[in-house]
Amino acid sequence: MLNKLNVEGLDVKGKRVLVRCDFNVPLNEKLEITDDTRITGAMPTIKYLADNGAKVILCSHMGKPKGNPVPELSLAPVAKSISKKLGKEVVFAPDDTVVGDNAKKAVSEMADGDVVLLENTRYRAEETKNVDAFSEELALLADLFVNDAFGTAHRAHCSNVGVTKYVKPAAAGYLIEKEIQFLGNAVNAPVRPLVAVLGGSKVSSKISVIENLLKKVDKLIIGGGMAYTFFAAQGKTTGTSLLEPDYIEYAKKMLEEAGDKIVLPVDTVVAEKFDNDAPSKVVEGNIPDGFMGLDIGPKSIELFKSVLKDAKTVVWNGPMGVFEMPNFANGTNEIAAMLAELDAKTIIGGGDSVAAVNQAGLGDKMSHISTGGGASMEFLEGKDLPGIVALTDAE
Repeated sequence: MLNKLNVEGLDVKGKRVLVRCDFNVPLNEKLEITDDTRITGAMPTIKYLADNGAKVILCSHMGKPKGNPVPELSLAPVAKSISKKLGKEVVFAPDDTVVGDNAKKAVSEMADGDVVLLENTRYRAEETKNVDAFSEELALLADLFVNDAFGTAHRAHCSNVGVTKYVKPAAAGYLIEKEIQFLGNAVNAPVRPLVAVLGGSKVSSKISVIENLLKKVDKLIIGGGMAYTFFAAQGKTTGTSLLEPDYIEYAKKMLEEAGDKIVLPVDTVVAEKFDNDAPSKVVEGNIPDGFMGLDIGPKSIELFKSVLKDAKTVVWNGPMGVFEMPNFANGTNEIAAMLAELDAKTIIGGGDSVAAVNQAGLGDKMSHISTGGGASMEFLEGKDLPGIVALTDAE
């Protein structure tokens, strides 16, 4: 684990504490929150600060308003959700400049234990460019800073990195601490055997992950659309399956270097059209002309399960097929079900894998579900995340 100051290392009573959360939650047409997982994830840090007498000032982005006040991307619904979970009113400061008169007034009127939520930080164009002036404006509202937004830790923005130049100390919240602990220990100090399962559509987006994990894992299972580039590297035909011709040589090199560490599917569920209702069949080896691979086949499922059964640590990032289509979700669902039963530390690394596990109703059976898609990917690549690097080192 990176040795960073955590929220419990701060003296917060009576202090204004700016907390960067990840409240980038989905809304429906009525601007109601349809999935509050990220809000729930931030609650332990918010509760701890409020219970210990801090004046808690929350900030987050939502969507991509591109530096303009977009009413549909206001954080107003989030304030209501937090109020409900906290059991007391969270004051929302509607302010197109995020840190204008409404925000300053709300903060100035806070008592110890109060919670205020600022407006969407991306209403300001400076946010994503990490412009000092906006970082300083945010900092003027606070005495201390806590980052609990792992989902944006791979970005250097005003509200997670820039602000730390002006507010010290800067500590990790419980959620960020948990993410670093689970993902970091899984890859750098795992209980072995360590098996990584990579899926999703493209090899190109996961090159660095593959290279970093191959140095650390005992086995690397590859499924999903990215498997077909590896098929081509083995000299198999792939029909009309997703293929990245520019990466075939790379896949060939990986297979040569990794030896039996890489485990690929041995059969594929194929169809002639990218359509849930398209007639499908299972093929072994070559995929015929005019057919595309949309899921791993039954023999691949059994092969993958045989590799996973003895694992003590599993990191999974990316589905095994087109899990959004029920007829091609079997491979993904079977792997999810297997992980749910394993006597192992199971870590689901963001994005579609999380959606797949939750869709299968197995989220609560996993050791850890990462809240950061891009951030967890970059962490698995071995990269330093700016939002974490910027935090104060623990003594």
